[in-house]
Formats: sequence, C-alpha cells, structure tokens
Amino acid sequence: MTAQEAAPKKPTYQWRVVDIVVAAVVAVAVGVIFWIWDQIYVGVEAVTAAFPPLSGLYSGGWLIAGVLGALIIRKPGAAIFCEILAAVVEALLGSQFGVAVLLSGLVQGLGAEVVFAIFRYRRWSLPVALLAGLGSGLALGVSEVLLYFVEWEFGWQLLYVIFAAVSGVIIAGLLSWLAVRGLARTGALSAFAAGRSADV
Repeated sequence: MTAQEAAPKKPTYQWRVVDIVVAAVVAVAVGVIFWIWDQIYVGVEAVTAAFPPLSGLYSGGWLIAGVLGALIIRKPGAAIFCEILAAVVEALLGSQFGVAVLLSGLVQGLGAEVVFAIFRYRRWSLPVALLAGLGSGLALGVSEVLLYFVEWEFGWQLLYVIFAAVSGVIIAGLLSWLAVRGLARTGALSAFAAGRSADV
C-alpha cells in the first residue's frame, strides 16, 4: 500500500443527487415522528404539570432529524436541511404548535450543525454524535425559555435547559448514532461513507 493509499480520503462537501433524495426521505419520515411526538406531548404536559421543567426530558424527540440526517449525509448543511424539512412536514400534518415549528427546526438544526462544523465534517463517531445532540438540545432549551417560558423563575429555566440537553444527548445523539449503525449493517447506506466507515 502506498502512502497515498494509506492517507485518509479528503471528505467531499458537494451534495450529490442521492444525498438530497435520501436527506429528504429521512426528513419526511422523521417529520411524521415529530407530529406523533406532538400528540403525545399533551399527555407529557399533564404528567409534568406540577413541575414543568421536567418536560424538557421529552424534547429530544424533536431533535432527531438534524443529528440523524447529518450522520448519514455527512455534508455541510445536512443537519439544518433535515431538521427544517422535518419541521415543515410536522407543520403540514397539523402540529398544534403551528408554523412556530419552522423556527424551532432552524434553531435546533443549527445547534447540531455547529458541532459537526467544529469537527470540520470529518468526525462522525459516537462522542461527536452525542455532542451534536447536546448542541441541539441546548439550542432547543435556550430558545424555548426565551420564547415561551420567560415568566419562569431562573432555576426552572436552567433546569429546563439542562433536561433538554440531556434529552438531546440520549434521544437525538445516542439513538441516531445507533440507528445509523444498524442501517449501515443492513447495507442500506452503501452509497454513503456512513455505510462503509469504521466509526459507525
């Protein structure tokens, strides 16, 4: 093996048609999950009524699209693209949160995107996935505190952000990474680096 062959391939950042199609399919599928997650949230609100910050532990379900999409596509903008498109599907299906989910999708996708950008879109390991879930969870927690929970005392606001971050790490980070790993083993991601590299 030559030195050139042994060197890691430089990642290509240009989107292919297959990247766009698969990202869209993933986003639409997760958008349906978002809508289902919305319906269950009514019950979550009732259960956490005595201590509302606990609802932050449920929020990771709305962060899956960005982390999952980026782990599969591995291109700049994938997290934001998938999170926003999933939010569009969620809104079209009749989310009780209305078009506000589009802003949420942008903010949450950006939270994950920043983490992948820090690693220059070259690291896709479990720790990076967990950090992306954390970034997305923090973005969700902070934005919702500023937009919807300004009347809460600071302690509650801080707890909500922490719970949202934990939820992002576990639900969006860990579960998305496990999902990509499982899909890679089936051969479904053979057209992507995610289906061939050792870090899945």
